[in-house]
Amino acid sequence: MNVHHLELFYYVARHGGITAAVRHIPYGIQQPAVSGQMRQLEADVGVKLFERSPFRLTAKGAELFAHVEPFFEGLDDIASRLRGGAEPEMRLGGAELVLREHLSVVMQRVRAAHPRMRLSLHAGHQTQVEEWLRNGQIDLAVTSVGARAPLRLRQVRFVRIPLILLVHRSAPVKDADELWTQKKIAVPLVGQPAKTSFMQGFQRDLKRRGVVWPQTVEVTSAELVTRYVANGEGYGVANRGASSIIQHPDVRVLPLAGFEPMTMGALWRGELSPLTRSVIEEAQRYSRVTWPEWSCDDELT
Repeated sequence: MNVHHLELFYYVARHGGITAAVRHIPYGIQQPAVSGQMRQLEADVGVKLFERSPFRLTAKGAELFAHVEPFFEGLDDIASRLRGGAEPEMRLGGAELVLREHLSVVMQRVRAAHPRMRLSLHAGHQTQVEEWLRNGQIDLAVTSVGARAPLRLRQVRFVRIPLILLVHRSAPVKDADELWTQKKIAVPLVGQPAKTSFMQGFQRDLKRRGVVWPQTVEVTSAELVTRYVANGEGYGVANRGASSIIQHPDVRVLPLAGFEPMTMGALWRGELSPLTRSVIEEAQRYSRVTWPEWSCDDELT
């Protein structure tokens, strides 16, 4: 039997099907590839190992899973023992504001339970940290997230923070709703990368209102959005959670009523290590205390 096929079978059996397994396998592999390799494994052993829909292990499949499960379940433990109790490492990604203002508090609390932890921080926007996760460059990202986890990643939501519009203090607009009477807004739109979940949501909400407002200035942080608006470069989209950053004498804040909030959460790949789980759970507690009116009730499984 091919050992790689056995590894894939372990994930399929553990997570109850091929589709679920693909979301948990800690490296990139597509569903058709897993399906093909499971058919090959069944051909090698000469028996059917599981029913596809609804998923159910056959008697022979259950026998094989019972044999391979202890080996694959124990890999993390043996790796730790081979390292001789080396210090655990957490490679954490997210927006610089999040890393500086919020996760510094979270990681202080995590260190109380993991005093030997080594921590490395990587500042980047959503699309960057997603790529770092897929490439194995970081272990966890705290960033804006969409309704569903990105391809090959898993997620949990922390908070849903209302969006706001930043305008120069000399701008004639007094209420954001005044803008939606226009079919196409000529003022430049300043925002974080257009592929981030909350900027995509903002554009969807504009479209529902029949408004066209293409983004003309793309920056990497709420600080830069504020700076460009203060310099008269256009109107900017931000969120109320960045209130300490967006304060500027030349900038006014207008609520964006009826727009989808920005959802902040955690992204990771594969199975959670005890340290990664600890970071996420502490971040959930921090979010519930800091933003009780915006917090999500997602459970970490």
